Amino acid sequence: MLEGTHGARLTIDLAAIAENWRRLGAQAPGVACAAVVKADAYGCGLARVAPALWAAGCRTFFVAHLSEGIAARAVLPEATIYVLNGLLPGLGPTLAAHALRPVLGSREELAEWATLAEAAAAPLPAALHVDTGMNRLGLSVPEALALSGDPLIARAGIALLMTHLVSAELASDPVNGRQRADFARVRAAHPGLPGSFANSSGIFLGAAAHHDLLRPGYALFGGNPTPWKPNPMRPVVRLDAQVAQIRDVSPGETCGYNGRWRATEPRRLATLSMGYADGYPRAASGRGIALVDGVRCPILGLISMDLVILDVTDAPETRRGTTATLIGDALDVDTVGRAAGTIGYEILTGLGSRYVRHYVTGTGA
Repeated sequence: MLEGTHGARLTIDLAAIAENWRRLGAQAPGVACAAVVKADAYGCGLARVAPALWAAGCRTFFVAHLSEGIAARAVLPEATIYVLNGLLPGLGPTLAAHALRPVLGSREELAEWATLAEAAAAPLPAALHVDTGMNRLGLSVPEALALSGDPLIARAGIALLMTHLVSAELASDPVNGRQRADFARVRAAHPGLPGSFANSSGIFLGAAAHHDLLRPGYALFGGNPTPWKPNPMRPVVRLDAQVAQIRDVSPGETCGYNGRWRATEPRRLATLSMGYADGYPRAASGRGIALVDGVRCPILGLISMDLVILDVTDAPETRRGTTATLIGDALDVDTVGRAAGTIGYEILTGLGSRYVRHYVTGTGA
């Protein structure tokens, strides 16, 4: 989008993403660190983020869907790319054509992929997903153990064993220990296959969680992988919007749809040219805030499709054209998510396509 054609500006720091990848990898010296870039690199733009991570040294990437894998291959011609959501019926030839590796989660998927590899008379690597507690995708632990020594594993080109953590962001949750033990049993039953266990938060659960390949996603984009302590990641995303109009309201006046907010005293309001169609959650209505000249200004009434109203009474220098920050500085993605009754993941992945996107390569650690 052309600069100045939208009322809000989304700034994405590619250098911060690369630095976050290095910081995460430093938690496990000698262990390879991949990058999860699904959902358009968590809303930050796959086409710009993936090459930046490649330039930083990342060689293995994970996406969720085949379409994302095709987009990733277009900008990462030499990378190893895994498709997390597995092998949907009939999509094997397209995966193979783009040199993508499905994360297989059932015996049926294994058999279908093995048949495709044999027909191609060429290796077609894949990963095997073992479900250790999520109950979404993947073979159960007993099913994975029963495949020990089964030639189907080699026929399907399994090059990686992986699982998904249930509660890694809750370091003391007993499920983490149970998953570690189950995954260790599966790895012992399939000697020689590398394993991937740790997501962003899992990286901070200690050496027993690291295995052979780290698999961070959210933390790359500034989300806090250690919510029990300060965020070790650099901020990545900043969302600023210009004030489109200022108005003073008297006691008893309302603002926004359905008059959800009513002034009890004279207040000064500012309207921003952005709304839930841009990915800023409507659930933040009456709960979220923006920063204007460093002042915390409440969001009033219902957030509209294209507009947000702030109370800027305590920021008296606010004028038409003044910048309000909705993500950035003291408002990181986790804080914004909590204010909207959701999580930072949803804030990031919901970032709309209408914003003017500005990519920077910031400096400093």
